[in-house]
Amino acid sequence: MGSLSAQLEQEYVKKFGRTRWLEHKQAVERMWVEIENRVTQLQTPIQKVYQDGLPVCSKEMELTTELAKKGSRNHQILLKLVQQGAELVGTEDPKLLREEYNTISKEARQARDNLEEYKKGVTERLEKRDSFIAQRINETLKPGETGILFIGILHKVNARLPKDIQVELFMEHLRQEEKRAAKSHGEKKGFNCR
Repeated sequence: MGSLSAQLEQEYVKKFGRTRWLEHKQAVERMWVEIENRVTQLQTPIQKVYQDGLPVCSKEMELTTELAKKGSRNHQILLKLVQQGAELVGTEDPKLLREEYNTISKEARQARDNLEEYKKGVTERLEKRDSFIAQRINETLKPGETGILFIGILHKVNARLPKDIQVELFMEHLRQEEKRAAKSHGEKKGFNCR
């Protein structure tokens, strides 16, 4: 949600404090280091790369490059995969993304009047987005190809994919590593791949 990031940071700091915000940023950075390490260790070549929030629009590379230049670790990893021969694929319905952006923008500016209605709306939008993403993967990933999907932890795209698509959840791999490192790190990680 690029242009909303400063506004969302202010809301977070207001609610939880500056120290907790800095801790959150450090945890996110550690998560991306772990993800990048895991992607680097993959033995299987990746032919397709899918990204949460990347619209089907014919400007996927331009958007990804712009975000990578602005320091997005996620998008820097995407570009590395593309440099290694993967195809970057527009993943999301632009209309659904605009709805999500407008809702988040509105919610960031004003208090939620009806929390239950808000939660219902979030769930419905996620389900629509997940269905579109799963359909997009099914349409673009050819038999025998391997793709990787970078997606937020609340999504459940894997549950909507056809049964002939094998799924490996990086999150499960990272949870195992997390258990081993839990004594020294308390971070959460999320990443899906297939």
